Amino acid sequence: MNKVDWLSLDAKLLQLLVAVVEAGSITGAAQHLGVTQSAVSHLLDKLRAIVGDPLFVKRGRGITPTARAEFLAGQARELLTQLERFARAGSPDRFDPAQWHTTFTVAANDFQRDVLLPGLARCLREQAPGVVLRVIPSNVPSLDMLREGHCQLVLSPRPPDGSDIVQIRLFEDHYRVFYDPAVRQSPDTAADYLAADHITVVYEPKRALDLDQHLAARGVVRRFAVMVPGFAGIPPFLRGTPLLATAPGRLQTGLMQGLASAPVPLPCPTLPMYMVWHLRHQQDPAHAWLRAQLQALTPPPV
Repeated sequence: MNKVDWLSLDAKLLQLLVAVVEAGSITGAAQHLGVTQSAVSHLLDKLRAIVGDPLFVKRGRGITPTARAEFLAGQARELLTQLERFARAGSPDRFDPAQWHTTFTVAANDFQRDVLLPGLARCLREQAPGVVLRVIPSNVPSLDMLREGHCQLVLSPRPPDGSDIVQIRLFEDHYRVFYDPAVRQSPDTAADYLAADHITVVYEPKRALDLDQHLAARGVVRRFAVMVPGFAGIPPFLRGTPLLATAPGRLQTGLMQGLASAPVPLPCPTLPMYMVWHLRHQQDPAHAWLRAQLQALTPPPV
């Protein structure tokens, strides 16, 4: 690479590389960036000339990044973070959310997403309209999600453990038993509860809820008639059936509206919820502002 080549690099090219790697297609990257496909293709050609690598190769009907592109995307994420800090470095105490322009990515499952993030989106529209809130599935949260910049925040009851990871507890929820009152009565005793068929959530790859693991470890055996990949899949299977679903109580004001609920008629743990971020964002005034908004939006216990 010669001097002219690397001086041709700018934040837009770095952002483009990350967008294409994450979207896995020219079309997806163009939609994410709000530009045309031809603009993405033109800038990719410019970036290929600079780095001397094809960056992406055909795979079926799509494209896949080369090993160099994967490596450079990680470097690009870090550089974009540093550039954003550079732009605000002169006045960290006078951060103005109205002047903040970025895409802020949060990893969450459907429960965390529906309980916490609509309020954050409303806050951003009112106070930081230049910020795009992007939500990705958290699946099994990993350190690499934060270290490599795939997201800036993770919401999880089981935060990943690392010396460079920071966390704060947002709330603690209690489990309740949800059921269709038009079909069955409340399971008021442990015998009623254990005699019923149940529906539960099993995340990929075959990761059961903490509650299910806790009860199974204590010898509590339930019959699972249905397993779905997220809490949003529970209500359609619950309505019109005698099935029971044991889920976070805060869902009764959202996903589970119209269904009845009762306390779990046997001992079970509570569900903590944490906000997790990388240490490099700890002193970032914009990141700190957004974390504070999310913490203030934590709903009251039910």
